[in-house]
Amino acid sequence: MPARIIGTGSCLPGRTVSNQELEEWVDTTDEWIRERTGIEQRHLAVEETTTSMAVEAAKAAMENAGVSADEIDLIIVGTVSGDMCFPSTACQVQSQIGAENAVAFDINAACAGFLFGLSIAEAYMQADMARTALIIGGETLSKMMDWQDRSTCVLFGDGAGAAVVQKDETGILGLVQGSDGKRGSALTCRNRPVNNPLVKNDPMPDHTQMDGREVYRFAVKTVPQAIEEAMEKAGTEPGEIKYFLLHQANLRIIESVAKKIGQPMEKFPTNLQKCGNISAGSVPILLDHVSRSGMLKKGDKIVLAGFGAGLTWGAAVLVW
Repeated sequence: MPARIIGTGSCLPGRTVSNQELEEWVDTTDEWIRERTGIEQRHLAVEETTTSMAVEAAKAAMENAGVSADEIDLIIVGTVSGDMCFPSTACQVQSQIGAENAVAFDINAACAGFLFGLSIAEAYMQADMARTALIIGGETLSKMMDWQDRSTCVLFGDGAGAAVVQKDETGILGLVQGSDGKRGSALTCRNRPVNNPLVKNDPMPDHTQMDGREVYRFAVKTVPQAIEEAMEKAGTEPGEIKYFLLHQANLRIIESVAKKIGQPMEKFPTNLQKCGNISAGSVPILLDHVSRSGMLKKGDKIVLAGFGAGLTWGAAVLVW
């Protein structure tokens, strides 16, 4: 049976940081950031954590869907910035929302994490292993940045988005996923190095590093292909799609994708101007915004697409 999104939720840190404020911290300007990315501000965690934001987004999605914690039997969190190596963020969410009947685990597909989680949930439902799932994308990327490196720190923000997915007669019409590990060096963040009685290294993890040009080339070529493949699987034409909700990495990338698909930018809602790039949280946060803004009605067809480190990508066509 198909899987359908029946509720959404999101959580953003209360503290916003404008481009002008960033000018005081790093060698950059508001004009430089806007021209290259379209980003105007981002939310940065102060007291919030990846887990706390994931919990709040999950609660909002469950309330929106009208389901209780007891009904959730699968929790998947896409994140690269969990608060702990273990237990997983998903298990911490499970504990805090009281979803005692759920199987819970994290996945790392970076900015495509929510799409990968959605695909796993659908597979569970097709295998009759789950009926109601909670899919979350949540990040605290600010703790992974070098705040002197203007090529990375100005791009990212913190936050979490969630969706309740349930078996239904309609819903997801087509899904595609992909990975290209050979190009993974384009976007990296090293974990703790070996540090034991035999080897002495600095135990601290590294900061995020990115080859912006390579990531851009990857995105503008791969994302349109993935969307077209998903639409072909769904038997859907671009003109039938109400909205294309893409990972909010860079406005120039989104404009390029729209041009290649031959659809107007009006069908590509954005919130990167106010949120920046939130990796796995990007797509579900945007989806929640679009849903709660009254932009969707039952029966609308939409596309979700995520792409990022790995390199990884995913796209889905679904009926609202």
